Amino acid sequence: MAHARYKQLVDALAADIRAGRLPPGTRLLTHRRLAAKEGLALVTATRVYAELEAMGLVSGETGRGTFVRETSLTPGLGVDQHAVATGMVDLSFNYPSLPGQTELLRAALRQLASSGDLEALLRYQPHGGRQHERASVARHLASRGLAVTSEEVAIVGGAQHGLAVTVMALLQPGDVVATDALTYPGFKVLAEAHRLELAPIPASGSGPDLDALEALCQRRRVRAVYAMPTLHNPLGWVMSAARRRQLVSIARRHRLLVIEDAAYAFLAQAAPEPLAALAPEATVYISGLSKSVATGLRVGFVAAPTGWMPKIERAIRATTWNTPAVMTAIACGWIDDGTVARLESEKRQDATARQVVAGRALAGLPCVRHPASYFVWLPLAEAARADQVAKALMMRRIAVSTAEPFTATAHVPHAIRLALGTVDLDTLREALDQVRRVVDQQSC
Repeated sequence: MAHARYKQLVDALAADIRAGRLPPGTRLLTHRRLAAKEGLALVTATRVYAELEAMGLVSGETGRGTFVRETSLTPGLGVDQHAVATGMVDLSFNYPSLPGQTELLRAALRQLASSGDLEALLRYQPHGGRQHERASVARHLASRGLAVTSEEVAIVGGAQHGLAVTVMALLQPGDVVATDALTYPGFKVLAEAHRLELAPIPASGSGPDLDALEALCQRRRVRAVYAMPTLHNPLGWVMSAARRRQLVSIARRHRLLVIEDAAYAFLAQAAPEPLAALAPEATVYISGLSKSVATGLRVGFVAAPTGWMPKIERAIRATTWNTPAVMTAIACGWIDDGTVARLESEKRQDATARQVVAGRALAGLPCVRHPASYFVWLPLAEAARADQVAKALMMRRIAVSTAEPFTATAHVPHAIRLALGTVDLDTLREALDQVRRVVDQQSC
């Protein structure tokens, strides 16, 4: 009978939520009050809410209670399932492009077509890339403060592929990986697919709380740390040189593998040297050209100690065999002739201009951002709920990301991430004005 009563209550609450009798944002009874009202044990009332949360109908928030979710939105709205309808203004995903890039591609294809090496591009390539292309990448990384040889470089199908082959090559199911409490969603997906346990580290100013990381390593057997020290996504921080040295010290003391994600690092000028330069024996450095050149150019880089390269190359073989030779040839040609460096400089200027627009539109709101990044993290006021803000913006044909895809903790903060790099400046200005109005309305 107790089981039947419990299931009946779950079904009744679910039906009320789906029918709109309990509208989004409704605060439900506390666990104790629900137990008292329905004549249940407290543990059973807790189980009722847990099942509703597993169904995506409610969210439990520490210190606030249990709330009905906006069920017309896909859970984790934003980058986890990027598909924006025609006519929507996309502030959920970044694919920055500059005028003239299409002509660059046409010219590169013409040049490639007239080259004497064209036939070689039809054959299988070495798993980590051809030697002269790896040398091009090594020179490119040297311009970012990372001195590596071509033997310490592998070419991969974008930064996400670089993360995937690193996980496949160097980690095992069940390994504990320390990561920021708010982190890149793509790494969360990898961790789930490879059965890694993510141990979230809270933020402390412009970087992770390294005392918390030290305490975690003393308490548990941590295998690796995943970090974005130069232009963190989504918080935009650039870790100081002192913090980087402290992180490296912890990694060496506890023999951690350091996975350094530098996908957005090109946007931060005069940043301290990479973690891979401070601890080359313990770090895998991952970057690519998706943001600095074009998202369709699926070429990325992995830099790691030569002793790890055979494992990384086996993972490349198992996933793609090699990166597409035509794409790699274009990318390395653009590295060698300075096109990549020029595009990175122009995109830093573009991102800075977009942050100026965002600063004006969102003035007075508690935005967290880097002055040359392509995103803004916007925590919401106590009265506002992220799912309702996202739904209201969707009704205005504006897509944004909620905090859920970025959150590595059980508690999901009420915040939204705004991607600034996809639409033109006039559209961005109008969309951010709409964001401001909706946030103000929802905060009342």
